[in-house]
Amino acid sequence: MQHIPSKISSQQTTIFTEMSALSAQYNAINLGQGFPNFEPPKPLLELVNFYLNNAKNQYAPMAGVMALREAISLKILTSYNRYVHPDHEITITAGATQAIFTAITALIHDGDEVIIFEPAYDSYRPAIEIAGGKVVVYAMEAPEFKINWSLVGAMITPMTKMILINTPHNPTGTIFKSDDLQKLSQIVKDTDIIILSDEVYEHLIFEGHRHESILNYSELYERSIAVFSFGKTFHCTGWKVGYCVAPSYLMHEFRNIHQWNVFSVNSFIQHALSDFLKESSHYDGLPDFYQKKRDYFKNRMAGSKFQFLKSEGTFFQLCDYSNISDMEDGAFTKELTVKHGVASIPLSVFYTEKQQNRLIRFCFAKTDDLLSSAAEILRSI
Repeated sequence: MQHIPSKISSQQTTIFTEMSALSAQYNAINLGQGFPNFEPPKPLLELVNFYLNNAKNQYAPMAGVMALREAISLKILTSYNRYVHPDHEITITAGATQAIFTAITALIHDGDEVIIFEPAYDSYRPAIEIAGGKVVVYAMEAPEFKINWSLVGAMITPMTKMILINTPHNPTGTIFKSDDLQKLSQIVKDTDIIILSDEVYEHLIFEGHRHESILNYSELYERSIAVFSFGKTFHCTGWKVGYCVAPSYLMHEFRNIHQWNVFSVNSFIQHALSDFLKESSHYDGLPDFYQKKRDYFKNRMAGSKFQFLKSEGTFFQLCDYSNISDMEDGAFTKELTVKHGVASIPLSVFYTEKQQNRLIRFCFAKTDDLLSSAAEILRSI
């Protein structure tokens, strides 16, 4: 059969699929793929069950159930002091990754350049390449993973169409400060550059810091699409429900693609989320909830040879294993899974030009007993 040329540069199975399969094969504790091992809030589950059994099982509107969009609009007004129109500026999506893919394919054309910051969530590059765009990489350096915005400004060319940002940042756990957004605003001023802002961990932010959403900055919001995730917020990653927010002229283009690759998201969960957002401020407690998990894991790891980098947000913790091994990180994570029974993710896979910083990523969105068991193993290495 004739060979079919691929639209993307990488032909590898994602590291998350690979490590989760390896973890299952060796019955390892999975601190690799980013999902909780605990359930969503019980009242939310009860609402889902109610609507599943009360005639909310047919197609939802293409842009999403209006009641949910109205609840999101109110949440954004409360969280970020910005009114976004539920009819024209909010769309419910089949998870955040679908929203990111749709935004890129809607707005990027052949030859357009998109600046991304690596290490980066691994779905960004394939989406850009499928759209015919060119990935332009700013490589952040360990251990601080800070961005020199003057250097970013120097990377902009007449072909730059989009800058893709992510805060709180997966996989590093760093967060943008106000100064980052102000400098980004200066860079794109008087250009037609679009900002795609991945904010799925918006409520998982520690030490009392404020989440610096693109929605806080009027001059940026007018050129931006912001992406959010109910899965990360309500511990239900398997439901694959998220949403995006954008000015109407960008949302119009987004929906032009969304209607053909998804059309609509399951209806009964949308109705349940709508009620839950109106009745609960569950997300207000997430910073403290996950900071305690981060600290619990770190404290249980006291005395180990792993060195912890600063984690300011998300539910991820980077660790330096250079005091343990000189192995490259991919081999080290496999040995850690097979030989010791704890799965993690190597940081190098998040870079185009693989860097060997001897860093791996653990997910601490787990019950304390699981974190304690993993830490006991890791301390012994």
